[in-house]
Amino acid sequence: MTDDTGIGGVKSKFPTTHHSAILAVRSNDSVERSRAMEVIIGAYWKPVYKYIRIQWRKSNEDAKDLTQAFFTRILEKEILENFDPSLAKFRTYLRTCLDGFLANEQKAAERQKRGGDAIILSLDYESAEGELKQMEIPDSQTTEEYFEKEWVRSFFDFCLIELKRNLEAKGKLLHFHLFERYHMEGVEGITYDVLAAEFRISVSNVTNYLAGVRREFRKIVLDRLRQLTATDEEFVREAKLLLGVRL
Repeated sequence: MTDDTGIGGVKSKFPTTHHSAILAVRSNDSVERSRAMEVIIGAYWKPVYKYIRIQWRKSNEDAKDLTQAFFTRILEKEILENFDPSLAKFRTYLRTCLDGFLANEQKAAERQKRGGDAIILSLDYESAEGELKQMEIPDSQTTEEYFEKEWVRSFFDFCLIELKRNLEAKGKLLHFHLFERYHMEGVEGITYDVLAAEFRISVSNVTNYLAGVRREFRKIVLDRLRQLTATDEEFVREAKLLLGVRL
């Protein structure tokens, strides 16, 4: 990819400083732990919810309850402290924990509802349901493949929301709409000339605006990815997978 046309950007070196939410959940600082869990839940709740709905064939309401219960269990039991990055990717570990949790829940004749002091997470289940209705689920996909693809989808959505928020705060919402139109709407044969006419700006502005948004999006992706990986080696592997970055 070139920086002008691809989101991934050109060959670059990654910084060695690694601010990982995966590691921060083990901190003695409760504020740091809480912030780390917000990052992890924000990136993983949709894949978890959809996985429960599709792979475990649970109803909308049951999937909501189980998603809440799973993340509550993580917060209560400090399951993430057992994660060893030398043995598996974090999301593989998380999915394995999820499968174990769901298997145990399914064995119970009647799952006890959580109440009282249970932690209630504010999650947009309607958006997840809307996405499920538009998706075609291949029968040939394994559970691991499905969870991986849903995590990638959710991760990019997570980053796009931040991109839009950042650009809107800078008064550059037009830049985001250009990026959305060119990269995300799947329109065949769309060109810079077409965008220039559509948005009533010059072709050179289209070029410059898109290049700027790609750089910002790439930075957001790498920053969030750094938070969601436990080691520099894992970070580099994931960056190559998601952005096609050449080292």
